[in-house]
Amino acid sequence: MPPPERAPSPSPAYLLIGAISLPLVRGLFRLRASGLEHLPEGGFVLAANHTSNFDPWPLGIPLYPRRFLRFMAKSELFFTPLRQFIVACGAFPVRRGERDREAIETAVGLCREGHIVVMFPEGTRRRKGLRKKWEARAHTGAARIALDARVPLIPVAIVGTDRLTKLGPLRVQYGPAIQLEDLAGEDAGQIATERLMAAIGGLETSVREGL
Repeated sequence: MPPPERAPSPSPAYLLIGAISLPLVRGLFRLRASGLEHLPEGGFVLAANHTSNFDPWPLGIPLYPRRFLRFMAKSELFFTPLRQFIVACGAFPVRRGERDREAIETAVGLCREGHIVVMFPEGTRRRKGLRKKWEARAHTGAARIALDARVPLIPVAIVGTDRLTKLGPLRVQYGPAIQLEDLAGEDAGQIATERLMAAIGGLETSVREGL
């Protein structure tokens, strides 16, 4: 399937929430982003470390209002009227604790349509701001989506969402796409995930050293 000629436009609800959030995130929390030149124009998977429920805001604000970030959300949240709101904000359901092939297929389709699909390979938020031992815990979903959709897999590090009450500065650094072209076979997802987590860790270290 050929790539779309232009990126999908954000929904009105997404634009409204972004307009309300932007002054707060950029002003109060002093968000600064780097590495935007690494982001392609078409669809891709954006994979980040995960510290806080607030993480989607610093990820999306640097791309607002031009790009529309899409997120997996636990299926329990998809009931009326909340369902209509979170779908308008870019979410789609995933059944946690199991291999939800339907959610993966939805994400693959969105990437092929030109959307940015955000994934947190660590699966759950870190506790007390400590880095997880990703070798044992990282999920391969982000890599599998990128491989199946044949779109770039972009690592990104978020720093500062673990100290929001202290109004610490927020920093986001997007990295170059992970090398995927040389991967094939059953272990492709795992190898890609190892490369991804190493890249995210390197970006996070770089950002923290620069604070």
